[in-house]
Amino acid sequence: MSILRTARLKKWIDERVPLEDIRAFLSSKEVPRHRHSFWYYFGGMTLFFFAVQLVTGILLSLYYQPASEHAYESVRHIVNEIPQGWLIRSLHAWSAHLMVLMLLIHMFSVFLMKAYRKPREMMWLSGVVLLLLVLGFGFTGYLLPWDTKSYFATLIGSEVPKSLPLLGSWGVSLIKGADYIGEETLIRMYSLHVIILPLTAVLFITFHLLHNQYSGVSVPVGTAETKPAVPFFPNFAYRDMLAWLAGFAVLIALATIVPRDLGEKADPMASAPAGIKPEWYFLPLYQTLRIVPSNLFAVNGELIVNGAVGILIALWALIPFIDRKSAKGLKSPIFTAIGICIILYLAGTILAGYFT
Repeated sequence: MSILRTARLKKWIDERVPLEDIRAFLSSKEVPRHRHSFWYYFGGMTLFFFAVQLVTGILLSLYYQPASEHAYESVRHIVNEIPQGWLIRSLHAWSAHLMVLMLLIHMFSVFLMKAYRKPREMMWLSGVVLLLLVLGFGFTGYLLPWDTKSYFATLIGSEVPKSLPLLGSWGVSLIKGADYIGEETLIRMYSLHVIILPLTAVLFITFHLLHNQYSGVSVPVGTAETKPAVPFFPNFAYRDMLAWLAGFAVLIALATIVPRDLGEKADPMASAPAGIKPEWYFLPLYQTLRIVPSNLFAVNGELIVNGAVGILIALWALIPFIDRKSAKGLKSPIFTAIGICIILYLAGTILAGYFT
């Protein structure tokens, strides 16, 4: 009787949701296997940690109060009094770091394998937008605990774009809501972090995934497939889930061994403590601002750095249209060298930010 009911339920669902058609479509998609196939898993890992962010963020939002008078106490309540609240907060914090790391590895692997070439230009553009959104998650979420480090790091970081002409001061005022970091700033950061950025990210992730399903998986220029391709479903999806389990094990280990600490409550009237630094993924910008003189050829140093960053982001987004050799299926060693130089610069400035 139970088998009959299961069959009826399956038939009822199939008549309304084309599960068999979806399964057939996913099975028809193949994932090539070659010496660079390992890098295909980092896109799925990024998606997995984003899902962890959503789940843990929803759980934290049940107790968090976005008000300057109560934000710190609500986080302390979560950490000290809610059962396993400290673990949920640590999972949320560490999954953010791992998400950024996986996204950077995924983007640079796509770049070096020239997977942005025709017909995947729009997928590359959506990936650049997702990178900016993820960095936005990091910046907007940092203030929410309202402790000393997060408060003054946000205060310092929010002043950086001010040097940009026209939009700089206007953009900073729009985010802060006042001339200082206060109640209005916290509410705006919270709204961006839990509503605007997640909805926008889900929209671009959906487009990114659908484009990937439609275009298929790219094979690097000049790389031969060493083994027969495997179906995306269930073969590659099964391996993807194993990678997720490994990522989750690393996440659990970090969250339990190195739990996220909560510092002292922020005092806006106090001076910024010495040694305040941003998170590791903002250290390249932080170190570059330290390297460039405050005035260079009678031009504000911050203006030069911010302008250069804006230009580089635009060029990075336009890579599929600039790299004409890859578009023709030819190797482009110049762009490979550029990518390696960028990786070395980012790694060098991150290490310098930690040890200087």
